[in-house]
Amino acid sequence: MTTDPGLTGSRLDRADHLRADPEAYAVVLGDWRARVLTLEGLAPAISDADTLVWGSLADVAADAELVLLGLDGDRPYFVEVVVATEPSVMRSPAMFHALTILPAEDAATFATALSLITWHNNHRFCARCGSMTTLFRAGWGRKCDACSTEHFPRTDPVVIMLAEHSGRVLVGRQSRFPPGNYSALAGFLEPGESIEEAVRREVKEEAGITCGAVRYVASQPWPFGGAQLMIACIAEALDDAIVIDERELEDAMWVTRDDARAALAGEEGARFRAPPPFAIAHTLLRHWVAK
Repeated sequence: MTTDPGLTGSRLDRADHLRADPEAYAVVLGDWRARVLTLEGLAPAISDADTLVWGSLADVAADAELVLLGLDGDRPYFVEVVVATEPSVMRSPAMFHALTILPAEDAATFATALSLITWHNNHRFCARCGSMTTLFRAGWGRKCDACSTEHFPRTDPVVIMLAEHSGRVLVGRQSRFPPGNYSALAGFLEPGESIEEAVRREVKEEAGITCGAVRYVASQPWPFGGAQLMIACIAEALDDAIVIDERELEDAMWVTRDDARAALAGEEGARFRAPPPFAIAHTLLRHWVAK
C-alpha cells in the first residue's frame, strides 16, 4: 500500500493498563489537563484549523458516562457517551465532510469514539437477563447490575472487494448512494465462514459473478452503525456476466484502470464518482490502479 487506509493512525495510546486499575484510573479522572472530545450531536466539532476540538472535564456533568480514549504522553483524552437518538446522522453530509477534512490521526480518534458511543447506546441492557448495565473498565465494558455478566465492545468483520477480470474491476452502487457514486462490493462475514469464502459468496450473491483466488490488501475500522472491520480484498473473477440482486444493488459495472483513475481524480466526465478518500474502497481502487 502506498498510503495507510483512512480512519487509522490515531496518536493516542489506548492505555489498557489503566482500565483494570481503579486507583490509577481515579488519578487520570482527576487530572486537570484531561481533555474531552467536543461533539455536535454525534459529529465532531471542527476547529478553524480543521482539527478536532477538545474541552475540559469541567465541561461535562458530574454523572456523565466517560470513555478513556487513551493517552497522549501522560495526558488523558476522553469522550462522553451521548445518547444517540437519530441514527441517520451517522451518514450525514456533515459527518462525511468532517472525516474528509480532518487530519488522519484525528479522523482515527473520532472513529474510535463514535464506535464506542454507538456500542454503549446499544448495550444499556444485559443480553443475558435484560437488566440495566453500567459502564466499567474506563468505558471499555459494561457490567450487568443483576447477573454480573460483563459485556465488552466487539468488532464485526466485513469483506469489501474488487472482483477483477481482463484488466477491469467490478464496482456497484446502492440506491442510497449519492447520484453517480459507485464503490466496491461489501458484506458481513457469516458464522463458520473464512474471509475468502465470504468474498466469493458476496460477489456471487450481489452480482452473479463466480470468483476464484482471493488476495488480502488491507483493513480499516468503520464506525458507522457500530464497530466494523473492513477487510479489503481483490478476487479473481472467473466470468464477467453481471446478474445483480436488486435487493442489494441498484447497478454494477466493469471499469478499467483509466476509468478508475478519472474517478479517483474527480475528473469531469468520469464514468463514476469514487468513494471518499477516508473509505477503504477508495484505498482499494488506488491500490488496484497502481498495480
